[in-house]
Amino acid sequence: MTDHSQPQSRPQFQQSPDTRKAEAVLAEQVANADNARAKIVPVLSHLLGNDDHELFSDEVVARVGGMIAHLGRQLALAEAKAAGLPEPERQQAQRGPLIAQHLSGSRGLLEYCHALAIEWQLAVRLENEHSLDPVLSPLIQALVASDEPTTGSLGMAALTAQTRFAQAQRHMELPLKELPADVFHEVLTIWRGLALPTLADSLAEAENGLRADFDEGKSRIALLERLVVAMGKGVTAALSLEHAGTALFLSALAAASGLTRQDVIVSTSERQSIRLLLALRATGLKRQSADEQIVFLHRSSHLPLEASAISPEKAAALLDDVRRPE
Repeated sequence: MTDHSQPQSRPQFQQSPDTRKAEAVLAEQVANADNARAKIVPVLSHLLGNDDHELFSDEVVARVGGMIAHLGRQLALAEAKAAGLPEPERQQAQRGPLIAQHLSGSRGLLEYCHALAIEWQLAVRLENEHSLDPVLSPLIQALVASDEPTTGSLGMAALTAQTRFAQAQRHMELPLKELPADVFHEVLTIWRGLALPTLADSLAEAENGLRADFDEGKSRIALLERLVVAMGKGVTAALSLEHAGTALFLSALAAASGLTRQDVIVSTSERQSIRLLLALRATGLKRQSADEQIVFLHRSSHLPLEASAISPEKAAALLDDVRRPE
């Protein structure tokens, strides 16, 4: 096991003036992409409360709003049932929008919902352009049929979870169980702050039930992450969009590059292609293979010719330099 307790010094490279100039250009482009990435949540917050959707597509904004509205309805129904109200669906309709409105102020929730909306939009686009199934990719199919019981079981679990994700996204929904643990906790904290005095005890009971039923390890993202780990050195096969499919590719690239999955998702947009290319090269993926992924995503990509020539070590260093603080 590698000892990570001491900081690792970066290797030194002999660079020509042309190389230094090219790297400076790349660093500037990554910084610009990072600045654009940081604006996502403030813009989403604005768009969800206003009619000006010029900066983001109507589909993405509507999908984010739909998922948050669905979370609000789930919480309203849970509190109504815990209180034993005779018409819980009526309470759901009345309280759901209010809860959703307050949830829209959560940065973590907005970031997560935005990433899911972009992921699904990408999956649908790749299905239309390349006939890439958004649920069952060639690699997932092979993993499900694996002779290794653990891999086969994880593959089937991931396939089932991806099927549920596709169904939920088609209805612009997001089950509470699919939230990351920290976001789940924040959502329940916001909800608890909205408790009606007469229903405080019932809401506490409903919250305890939701927490007891929550298991992040069974979420789609967790299953994909476990599947990536189970693949071991074979995870390189998942760094091909065409072979792995959207969901597994995103999880594999996040694990191999050190970026968060949400950052990888946002990097799939054409304006963020430089970050995606650096992430691919940081994994050690060969230059030609990295270029192929960019072209598969964006046929008319206009990245500088020298971009993919950067070494994996330098690509990782550039990503590290602009990585957003947690």
